[in-house]
Amino acid sequence: MIEVTDANFEKDVIERSDEVPVIVDLWAPWCGPCRTLGPVLEKVVADSDGAIELVKVNVDDNPRIAQTFRVQSIPAVYALRDRKVVDGFIGALPEKQVAEFVARVAPKRSEADDLVASGDEASLRRALELEPDNPGAIVGLARVLVDQGDAEGALQLLARIPETPESRQLAAEARLSLSAVEVPADGLDSLLQGLLARVKEDEAARQEFLDVLETLGPDDPRATRYRKELAARLF
Repeated sequence: MIEVTDANFEKDVIERSDEVPVIVDLWAPWCGPCRTLGPVLEKVVADSDGAIELVKVNVDDNPRIAQTFRVQSIPAVYALRDRKVVDGFIGALPEKQVAEFVARVAPKRSEADDLVASGDEASLRRALELEPDNPGAIVGLARVLVDQGDAEGALQLLARIPETPESRQLAAEARLSLSAVEVPADGLDSLLQGLLARVKEDEAARQEFLDVLETLGPDDPRATRYRKELAARLF
């Protein structure tokens, strides 16, 4: 579950709904029924094992999103799939009805999905035989290949699906493996500063720099700081 704002709504809700159904919980801190519904939604969505994503929007702080959904009362809950609202409800429903709502929105599991859930290499390869473009199977097998040292194979697999934060980070790991760049637990700043000095003239160094930042994850403050330094060097 993540908090969505007017600034990241397009990316984390609209674009993300191309990959997985997204449930949007529109609420406000002063709303009692919202505080009742929120934990129920979180529990039911968590039980979907990643088949659905839940985002929360504080309508007081994000009026543009509220206007997009034409919100007249809260809590208001909408489900998006492929950039379209496919279901929704108003008010604090009991858990049974919330579970029925989530079940309607959730994609139906296939045999390939069950194989992906197993997670072993043989199951992942069988899943791809059944569904060659199954994103879970592709990412899962790409992770196995990176761990086995087959970075080229992992990158070829990842090229078959639209980019996601998970696949982007995995691709960065694969490219760093190919270029033999080791990311140390300490001394990371020294590595980045060394690459930063070369990014303007050296495209390979620029890609390595970006890949190292990608492996840090979006919540690492160093990623934001060094991206700003990169922009300053390039522009």
